[in-house]
Amino acid sequence: MKLRTAMAMLLIIPALVAHAQAQKPHANVVVLEDHKNGVLPILTGPPETVTMKSGYVVLDPGKSVGKHSTEGHEEILIVLEGQGEMLFHDGSKLGVKANTALYCPPHTEHDVKNTGTVPLRYVYVVANTE
Repeated sequence: MKLRTAMAMLLIIPALVAHAQAQKPHANVVVLEDHKNGVLPILTGPPETVTMKSGYVVLDPGKSVGKHSTEGHEEILIVLEGQGEMLFHDGSKLGVKANTALYCPPHTEHDVKNTGTVPLRYVYVVANTE
């Protein structure tokens, strides 16, 4: 019985290694095209990345992305243009503007709103913490 198990493992291990290698993320470039009042995915998670996801967001003045939670992810916003605020479930808020970054911890309900007069453009990056 031990010999059969060992032989089966010899057959399975190369397949597992090949699968793991096929799932390895590769370097790439994504062009940040303007998506008027929308989201352009940059990284969409495995197998493209290990756990990271990101997107490019363009919000017109007065618009917001809508309430959502980071759940088991931490998030950073890097503001490229415009100004806005991150609104939290408890009513607090943090202002952001071009050339600033904002960190949002895991399990945090929030919204992002454009409070300026020009489009708010930012990149968000989320990474799994659990």
